[in-house]
Amino acid sequence: MDSDDATPFGYDAFRRTCPSHTVLEMLASKWVYLTVCALQRGRLRNGELARKLEGITPKMLAQTLRVLERDGLVRREVFPVIPPRVEYQLTELGQNLAGLLSQIRSWAEEHAPDIKDARARASANHQDDMAVLP
Repeated sequence: MDSDDATPFGYDAFRRTCPSHTVLEMLASKWVYLTVCALQRGRLRNGELARKLEGITPKMLAQTLRVLERDGLVRREVFPVIPPRVEYQLTELGQNLAGLLSQIRSWAEEHAPDIKDARARASANHQDDMAVLP
C-alpha cells in the first residue's frame, strides 16, 4: 500500500509525524524487545530482569522499564516492605505484543546459522574485493 493511501487504522507508519511511527521507533530498541519477551512468562523483579538480559546496564534497564510503563505495556508494582520490592509484569497490551515478538525471536534463533553463514560469505567476498584493488 502506498504511504499516501488510507490505512485500515487511520495511521501510516511511513509518515514521520504519524504516532504509529514513534511506536515502531520504540519497538526497534533491542532492550525493549528483549524485556517484553523476558516478561512474557510472568512477573519479574529488577534483579531477575538484569540477570536474564545479559549485557544490559542498570541505567538502560531502568530507562527501558520506564518507557514500557509509560506506553502501557508494563505494570510496575511496589510492595511496601523494607527494603522496597518492585515487580514488573506485562499488561494485556504488553502480552499481545509479546506474542508477536516471540515469533520474531523464534525466527531469529532458527535462522541465526543462515545469517551467520551469509555474513561470513559477505566478509570473504569483501576481502577478495580488497585484494584486487591496487
